Amino acid sequence: MNPSRWEGASRICTSIMPIDFKGKRVLSFETRQAKEMETLITGSGGIPWVVPSMREVPVDPNEEVVRFADMLFAGWIDALIVTTGVGTKLLVKSVSTKYDPDQFVSKLKQVEIIALGPKPIAVLKELGISPTITVPEPYTSGDLLLLLDDVYPPSARRIAVQEYGQKNPELVEGLQSRGAEVLSVPLYRWELPDDIGPLQNVVQELTSGDPDPVDFCLFTSAAQVRHLFQVARMEQKEEALRETFQSICVGSVGPIASRAVREHGFSVDFEPDRTKMSHLVREMARRGHDLLLKKRVAVTNGVNTNEWRRTDMVWNSPPLEITDPKQSVFVQACRRRATPYTPIWIMRQAGRYQREYLRIRKNVTMLELCETPDLAAEVTLMAVDRLGVDAAIIFADILLITQPMGCDLDFVKGKGPVIANPLRTREDVERLREPDAGEFTYLLEALQITRKALRPDIGLIGFAGAPFTVASYMVEGGKSSNYVKTKTMMYQDEQCWHRLMEKLTNVLIGYLNAQIASGADVVQVFDSWVGSLSPDDYRRYVLPHVKRLFDGLDKSAPVINFSTGNPMLLPLMKEAGGDVIGLDWRSDLAEAWSLLGEEDVAVMGNLDPVVLYASPDRIRAAVKRILDKAQGRPGHIFNLGHGVLPDMPPENVAELVDAVHELSIR
Repeated sequence: MNPSRWEGASRICTSIMPIDFKGKRVLSFETRQAKEMETLITGSGGIPWVVPSMREVPVDPNEEVVRFADMLFAGWIDALIVTTGVGTKLLVKSVSTKYDPDQFVSKLKQVEIIALGPKPIAVLKELGISPTITVPEPYTSGDLLLLLDDVYPPSARRIAVQEYGQKNPELVEGLQSRGAEVLSVPLYRWELPDDIGPLQNVVQELTSGDPDPVDFCLFTSAAQVRHLFQVARMEQKEEALRETFQSICVGSVGPIASRAVREHGFSVDFEPDRTKMSHLVREMARRGHDLLLKKRVAVTNGVNTNEWRRTDMVWNSPPLEITDPKQSVFVQACRRRATPYTPIWIMRQAGRYQREYLRIRKNVTMLELCETPDLAAEVTLMAVDRLGVDAAIIFADILLITQPMGCDLDFVKGKGPVIANPLRTREDVERLREPDAGEFTYLLEALQITRKALRPDIGLIGFAGAPFTVASYMVEGGKSSNYVKTKTMMYQDEQCWHRLMEKLTNVLIGYLNAQIASGADVVQVFDSWVGSLSPDDYRRYVLPHVKRLFDGLDKSAPVINFSTGNPMLLPLMKEAGGDVIGLDWRSDLAEAWSLLGEEDVAVMGNLDPVVLYASPDRIRAAVKRILDKAQGRPGHIFNLGHGVLPDMPPENVAELVDAVHELSIR
């Protein structure tokens, strides 16, 4: 493979992740917004190649629209879903061939109007119609369906769907599966442009055999994909075109375009969480170089990137400066060694704030996701691909160890983890089993799959809950605000409490050591609830067990000791052990590190997660304050003080990663 393919794609460049295509050629098939697309690509440092791929043709005569209007006036329609501003205007115009527009608008006001995005809302406002249901960003069909489940269940309802140039099978099938009777209302269709010469030139150049004719390709509609391959079929070059896409980094604006890509036999490398053209260009300029490098390394190693998952990746002989995870920036920081910039990873970096995660999650339960190695690995790798963080953390849960110990664990919507048979007596504690690591093969396999597919210069984190936090779940039966049952056992039956902590510690030592043996470069112990204790109670009821846990761990991997809620526990946490002490936002990083001893331990943290609801400027200012407190000293790993929240803007999480990398470069 041509070495020039790797130019500008090494980790030392992409770790800082400027929003910059770095002079690479970016292909787009935008038509109506061609000039805007050119401006976006050029403004992001790319060389735009924008080729018109379609024209809008109104459906005329439109029998379907007339049929819809007849049914509306007859009282048959319960709801209308409008999806575009142009389509909403055209709907009124098309109906006016038979009905008075004012009467039509009056009838629309009598049914549920569901608007998907700001453009149809603006047109409805011009017509004097207030939509009864509006779909929040990112305005996808999936979001619409979930919203309807909560506020307007589709079952037994007759729902009309305004189509915008193409059918929306995800939406139609989703409504039908929920028991709705669906009427599609097409208003215009997309056809090939009158002049297909530019599309023919694209097909010719992409299939000419020249190495890497373009680096990035962006699709903003399914019609663009279909029309490109329609022309390729005319030229008898469909297979050659598909083959070329193996080495091109492909971005898709949203689920419908992505579905068309897959239907045509190649793969999408990035789909933004916001279904907007500007977000697509921005995120591809930000993450594209890493993804392009990964894709071309995969092709070199024999991976068919037209039909692959992240777990299929092979990193043989990668063109990277660091090829040993133990030498990664993240692991070096855990060892308090100097690094070229401050590494960052984020607790819950794979989660419900991401659309791709939600698509995977909707088909499986939480336990099924954790216990299916390929899926757990895929979600783990997904977060790294999307964010560009310096470490992956295996997708799992701190309560997985409770099941083979004898607890009836489930994850209940709206409640989180629930243990149906909580521990209340000595007999309950004595009945607990102490499973060995062999009973967690699904997790160990997920670690092995992830480590193989993960970039060698990215660290992999395994983890477990600390004895106190896991014990609290087992005793309370779920989440708690005051830990009455846990503390009652601790105070009233100390022998029973220590027996429970002893059993948990025994299991956790084997559990974490097995994770290290299966590829974890670092392990973290989450003591998320221990902040509810006083220092005296921590020393008496927790410290001996946590210290025994850390003493029993394989010293080849650094250990992060993380807790929240009580900075007064920090000296005791240091006494318990750990190479890195996690700090939440309640601590001043400079003061906490001084208290702990910067020559003794590394620190991790400690941005308040809620800052990520603020503007990019505010996020960067908050990041800078924390970096200033760390003063570039070896041993600082940036993180939130706790995990990402489910409704956080995904672009703000990415902004955090960029800010840390850019502001901390030495």
